[in-house]
Amino acid sequence: MSNIIKEITPLTPNDCFTIFSRVKSKFDFPLHFHEEYELNLILNAPGAKRIVGDNIEEIEDIELVLVGPNLSHVWLTHNCKSQEINEVTIQWHSDLFDEKLLRRNQLSFVRKMFERSSRGILFPRETAIRLSERILAIKQLQGFDSVLELMSILHDLSTSKSMRVLSDVAFDNDQILNYNSRRIDKAYEFMNANFFKPITLKEVSKLVSMTDVSFSRFIKKRTGNTFIDSLNEIRLGHATRMLIETTHSISEISYNCGFNNISNFNRVFKKKKHCTPKEFRQNFSGTRIFI
Repeated sequence: MSNIIKEITPLTPNDCFTIFSRVKSKFDFPLHFHEEYELNLILNAPGAKRIVGDNIEEIEDIELVLVGPNLSHVWLTHNCKSQEINEVTIQWHSDLFDEKLLRRNQLSFVRKMFERSSRGILFPRETAIRLSERILAIKQLQGFDSVLELMSILHDLSTSKSMRVLSDVAFDNDQILNYNSRRIDKAYEFMNANFFKPITLKEVSKLVSMTDVSFSRFIKKRTGNTFIDSLNEIRLGHATRMLIETTHSISEISYNCGFNNISNFNRVFKKKKHCTPKEFRQNFSGTRIFI
């Protein structure tokens, strides 16, 4: 389990959250981490194995786990014999709830829960049972109502008794750094808005009033990624979303996401996602909704 991949989620800056629901016979996603919060409801999977940070446990038939940003996690089939595992995953941006908002008295429990989620949180069985129907039903809601319901669910979770922190230590992956930079924010905003066009280092460097060499070093130091890797991650995020939401050909998606040729797209996709775009689309079964 030494190979931990960084998942590039299809969430865009304009999304509040995404909910992904599917029924399957096995767990097949590798050990991974990502910058988003993730709430996982697992139903009918007794005997499966959960790994969160340095915690490894066999799970029961139902469980509800909150994973904080950049914390490695995975569920493995292990001793699970079920042919109808129901997995519901909700992901949202780490900045969906503003820090100032979380400091308000009414959200103090949510803030503390988010802080503890850096080590992963397992909620009591009773809580998982009580909230499972609401979590399953959230995809039936529309727009703002769904956002309010997510906030309500998170508040109810934050007041849950006997929640258990899983990992002994918080695993803050070395590749993820706190950008804390207006220049990086401006560069990422530009790349997100123009991912489908040719974008050069010179163009972005000029945008943030730096030389090519200076910005190249700056983005590597602040994000842990080169300029090209950062741009490719943004493009792949949009590409995975198109693979899920559209019937466009892989070639169309490649060009629509700014890759100069299909071979380069396939190579970058497989390196980052550990499967080809075709395999990703074939393996995807279930419903994913962006809100």
